[in-house]
This record gives sequence, C-alpha cells and structure tokens, in this order.
Amino acid sequence: MTPDEITRYVHEHIPLTRHLGAAVLEWTGASVRLGAPLAPNLNHRGTAFGGSLSALAILSGWALVHLALRDRGVEARVVIQRSELDFDDPVDGDFEATATLPPAGDWDRFLATLDRHRRARVVISSTLRSAGGVGGAHRGTYAAVVLPPP
Repeated sequence: MTPDEITRYVHEHIPLTRHLGAAVLEWTGASVRLGAPLAPNLNHRGTAFGGSLSALAILSGWALVHLALRDRGVEARVVIQRSELDFDDPVDGDFEATATLPPAGDWDRFLATLDRHRRARVVISSTLRSAGGVGGAHRGTYAAVVLPPP
C-alpha cells in the first residue's frame, strides 16, 4: 500500500485522524512515519495539545503493527492495550511520529505466539519530532487477534 492509500484507510476507519490532519508519510516495512499539522492541534499555549501528540504516537504504533501483519498476509484486529508517553519538550510546529518494529527476536516471538494462539501482544516504541527536535517518546503495548476467515 502507498502512504496515500494507508492514510485513506486510516481516515475511513479511525475518524479522529481526519480531525488531527494525520497523514502517513512513509511506510518501509519496518517503520512507519506519520505527520500532522500544528494548526488543528493547538493548545492554549500555542503548542501542540498533548492529546494530539498522544493520538499520533498511538496511531503510529497501531499502523506499524497493522501494516506489518497485513504484509505477511495476517488479517488481525489490532488495539492499544497500554500507552506511556514522555513529553520531552513543547512542540511548536508541525509534528511527526515514527514507530519501528521491535528487535527481531521480540517480533518473531510475537508472530509465533499469534500463529499458535491466534492472539498476542507486542511492545512498540515511537518518537515524536518536530523542526524543534524530539518532543516525546511513546511506548505502547498492542494486542492483536487473528480474524476468522470470511
């Protein structure tokens, strides 16, 4: 899937992403980079609202797991189970969240558990950035359940 196709899918299935102005900028097969403009995500201090930053970070991890499984032919329901976000610095411009696959051993264990039990959890880390530097670091636990064949 192209970044535009992924963005359309996300906007259709997660309506909040349209309001954030979220867009998939890059999908490499091992990482995904999403972006959002500052304007619709402003807080009362003229910087990015923490909830918007959190939403984009969570979405980046979700998109990563969803796309990586889809590329392997696995149709699964993916949800966030646990979310931790450290806000490092105020974000005063358009921002991005980049999520990357965990180390090979952790990812392989996740895939093996998913194959064996039809459900599994994986921890995904992502980084929030803007032109001003790193705005925060997210760590999310995502749960996946394999969907039954149609």
